[in-house]
Amino acid sequence: MAFRDRQEGGAALAALLTGYTDRPDVIALGLVRGGMPVAAEVATRLHVPLDALVVRKLGVPWAPEVAFGAIGPGGVQVLNSEISLKPHEMAPVLRHETAELRRRDRLFRIGRDPLDLTGRTALIIDDGLATGATAGAAVAVARALSATRVVLAVPVGATPAVQRLSHLADEVVCPLTSDRFGAVSRYYDDFRQIPDAEVARILNAHLTS
Repeated sequence: MAFRDRQEGGAALAALLTGYTDRPDVIALGLVRGGMPVAAEVATRLHVPLDALVVRKLGVPWAPEVAFGAIGPGGVQVLNSEISLKPHEMAPVLRHETAELRRRDRLFRIGRDPLDLTGRTALIIDDGLATGATAGAAVAVARALSATRVVLAVPVGATPAVQRLSHLADEVVCPLTSDRFGAVSRYYDDFRQIPDAEVARILNAHLTS
């Protein structure tokens, strides 16, 4: 099974999240960048606000596609206990990703107050769940921002990651899981990269609609 694109993945998620429709306490948070088109579709169909949540995966220096952890705003850091690196191996990655996180957070929050989830139900949405490191950081960030309830929603996910995240989030919604997951891109016909400008456009469109 594959989705045509991220919008179709978002439509599949929205069909499973109808209990959150029109609720004033709910907000859809797209993980930047790939999660934003998915989250926009969910927000539109559920009639809830949309915002961006910036977290950064920490890639192993000699194998960047493998995550040893992730970071989010407010100094939140989540490390993958299955991968052991020495401090001097992690330090340059942390420096680089922290700088990029701050850049993107400034870019996407231009003219808007810092994200405040006090008393709200946060629907954290991404295009897929492979290792779960980034999603784990996102859940931690949402809790640090005082969310009352944290729901992680992804169209596709690796079974072990979904199981692990179910212990961190209050609820995990994932219509398609696999024990032999591979890459998220395998589950989309169109998995093009999402540039910063498109994230900004999606956010502006929802803020003015």
